[in-house]
Amino acid sequence: MPVIELVLPDLRYANSWIAAVREFAATTMHGSGLWDLAVDDATVETLADRIPGLLAQSDHATELPEGRVHSDYWWMVDGTAFVGYLAIRHDLTEFLLNEGGHIGYGVRPSRRREGHATRALELALVRAREIGLDRVLLTCDEDNTPSLRTIERNGGVLEDIRNGTRRYWISLA
Repeated sequence: MPVIELVLPDLRYANSWIAAVREFAATTMHGSGLWDLAVDDATVETLADRIPGLLAQSDHATELPEGRVHSDYWWMVDGTAFVGYLAIRHDLTEFLLNEGGHIGYGVRPSRRREGHATRALELALVRAREIGLDRVLLTCDEDNTPSLRTIERNGGVLEDIRNGTRRYWISLA
């Protein structure tokens, strides 16, 4: 099993984070909270500007825009290297119930197929339990075999498939 830790977003990983954003390029950085970030905006200055907003979203006293839910944002790191993103959403909107789930994650392309997502999800389930969730919903595209294996390895039970999205529940009780 890889030596992956979940850490709060931190400037210590800025250079590795910038390289990862470039790797993601036009693909979605699931679990990042930074879906609007353009590759050209991946700078230390942008990261310094965005980290406080990401961290504030876990605080229920923070007002969020319509349609957003409080979320804990974590980074997967392997020593000093940024490996990927992970978000734990405290609640579900209609969209998240159908397509997004409680936990979203993304591993940078150069570090995929090394077991990082499986380990990070295992750690995220502990965190989800700590914030009071009894069960969590995870989703993936119907044809995303690596993700469905990650979810199933962590106890995911398929509920159904909606519009090409596989929906799994994991009990935390």
